Amino acid sequence: MNIGSSLTQVLVIEDSSQIGHARRTAQQLAEKNGFDSTDAGRVALVATELASNILKHASHGELHLRVLPRTNGAGIEMLAVDRAQGFDLQACLTDGFSTGGTQGIGLGAVSRQTEVFDVYADSRGAVLLARLYPRQDKAPDRRIGISQHSLRNDPACGDVWHLAFDGPRTSVLVIDGLGHGEEAERAARAGEKAFALSPFASPILALEDMHHAMTGTRGGAVAVAQFDGDALKFVGIGNIGACVIAADKSRGLASHPGIVGGQYRKAQAFDYAQVSGQLLIMYSDGLQSRWNLQDYPGLVHRHPAVIAAILHRDFCRGRDDVTVLVIALEAAHA
Repeated sequence: MNIGSSLTQVLVIEDSSQIGHARRTAQQLAEKNGFDSTDAGRVALVATELASNILKHASHGELHLRVLPRTNGAGIEMLAVDRAQGFDLQACLTDGFSTGGTQGIGLGAVSRQTEVFDVYADSRGAVLLARLYPRQDKAPDRRIGISQHSLRNDPACGDVWHLAFDGPRTSVLVIDGLGHGEEAERAARAGEKAFALSPFASPILALEDMHHAMTGTRGGAVAVAQFDGDALKFVGIGNIGACVIAADKSRGLASHPGIVGGQYRKAQAFDYAQVSGQLLIMYSDGLQSRWNLQDYPGLVHRHPAVIAAILHRDFCRGRDDVTVLVIALEAAHA
């Protein structure tokens, strides 16, 4: 299964009138992706509660939407993101606790409407994750998280990511086309197209194919990570950041200097053994590199989508496209 790059859809929530817009947008997205009226109604209900919760305890924030492609059909991901100083999680999880302008069903009831629900909150703010799938879709949730945003909401994004799954194997690509805008996107998309033809080929060969495909474009930074259920193989050219994180340690993954599609010396792939159960985090240089998950107690155990959203919220540079990709490296995928 291949999943191609797409931007995170961001809805600003700072006024009660925007709750209805969030509800309609999420419901229409669900209907467009195969949800029946009952399941699309669940999406609408959850979107309403998440948006209302932002206004109640934070006064303003964002609702992030993403389609989750599946082997058959798709799911809908919603993340409520804010920078509030105080968040009474236990109260909000209580049924009947009104978040203002809603039936007061509480986030506890919302969690029962969703297939995946997770929260991380501290003095810097809160991120609430809800993932919904059609009720007949019994496949397990993939523990991946992606937060991707273009500079100043430009329709063109010079960052591109790609995921491929084959049983226990996972192959991951992140490209940052030089600069931003249409020409950067053209360069990155050329690389992605070449990678998608054979995502489980040797990463060195994949890099060479992308180099040829990106020649004549601006070129860009490229990183490929392949996980076989136990070990990880990684190759990178340019400034794509990457690390493998466990609860008690973090290892940076080494990249080489150069520009794919331009000029780089012969690349070398590095092997990292026994990484199952850890997190792989890859990110473009639109994200600052000075973050440390140890500064967020317990965050390493949260859903990768929550981690990606928090890293984007707190460390986005704000002057380039930005991509954050977080994957729980697990022994097998359904």
